[in-house]
Amino acid sequence: MADVAFWQGNTALAHGALMAGCNFFGGYPITPSTEIAEVMAEELPKRNGHFIQMEDEIAGIASVIGASIAGAKALTATSGPGFSLKQENLGLAYIAEIPIVVVDVMRGGPSTGLPTKAAQQDVMQARWGTHGDHATICYAPSSVQECYDLAIKAFNMAERFRQPVLILSDEVVGHMREKIVMRDPASVRLMDRVKPSVAPEKFTPYEPNPLTGVPPMASFGDGYRWHVTGLTSNDWGFPTGNPPEIEKKMLRLMSKVGRARDEIVEYETEYMDGASVVVVAYGSVGRSAMRAVRDARKKGIAAGFFRPITLWPFPDVELSKMALGAKTIIVPELNCGQMVLEVERVMKGRSKVQGLSLVNGELFKPSEILNKIEEVA
Repeated sequence: MADVAFWQGNTALAHGALMAGCNFFGGYPITPSTEIAEVMAEELPKRNGHFIQMEDEIAGIASVIGASIAGAKALTATSGPGFSLKQENLGLAYIAEIPIVVVDVMRGGPSTGLPTKAAQQDVMQARWGTHGDHATICYAPSSVQECYDLAIKAFNMAERFRQPVLILSDEVVGHMREKIVMRDPASVRLMDRVKPSVAPEKFTPYEPNPLTGVPPMASFGDGYRWHVTGLTSNDWGFPTGNPPEIEKKMLRLMSKVGRARDEIVEYETEYMDGASVVVVAYGSVGRSAMRAVRDARKKGIAAGFFRPITLWPFPDVELSKMALGAKTIIVPELNCGQMVLEVERVMKGRSKVQGLSLVNGELFKPSEILNKIEEVA
């Protein structure tokens, strides 16, 4: 019989990370993510792992990058203001290709904003918060079970692609309690970074696998020498000003994720066949939206539901195909309109796209979304 628990989303995220093999947590307490750090502080020492509370959010992600370079599967967790502080070092992890997992339990902003209230205001910060071009992998759970499962997946993707992977939860998902089924360790497929297969003297640190575009990664202390820098580097890891080498590096950083896009993208749908009104929602809002769509169907309205599980890469191809016959697409969000712009880009004017914003710190009631469905139907 499977082990079950009654956990908060934050607790499930922490235990999912542990199931994935996380053995290092570095961070700084911040509402509403602190329970993740609390669980890791209690559990990691029992498992020969390491927990460290740093002096601020910047140092928190720096410690995680260093731990990963030394061979650890490393996690940090934060919320809006802390996520902003982590952006510079997040860029370092992207360009130096350091696998880490960053959880952002979103709250209202800007600045200190609403520490104890729900929001979805970091969606575009997750994609574009750090400067420069980079390929983003970002998950948005809408249930406690998904918090657990996506934490495992995030670590697998970080290890596979040698880059940061983000989880955008929110205050509602992080603090609500639900039944969760814990996975049997024997049934969980875990991925580890590919290690060098050549002797140290023949090791070229950033020479990619031609099939995946991802270089093998040696841990500091393994006897392999490599240079870590935030400067654009060549295959040896040293800064370069050579245009062909610069272009090669930048295009590879993008294509290593792009070529596997269809394996990464996840979404959930309901009633999409023949839907004339489609509701696109993610995270906690996805729960209210699904109920609204079901209620609309009971009233005879041809409503459909589309929930991106990966916010980035956005499931643009899938949405474009499945919503092709829709007259109107509604995008309810706990922000002033961020993902609605992405949906507009995807639909290219073939459907009318309408945003539905709520920025008072509360969660959408299904009736509020249903009212909008009835208005446009």
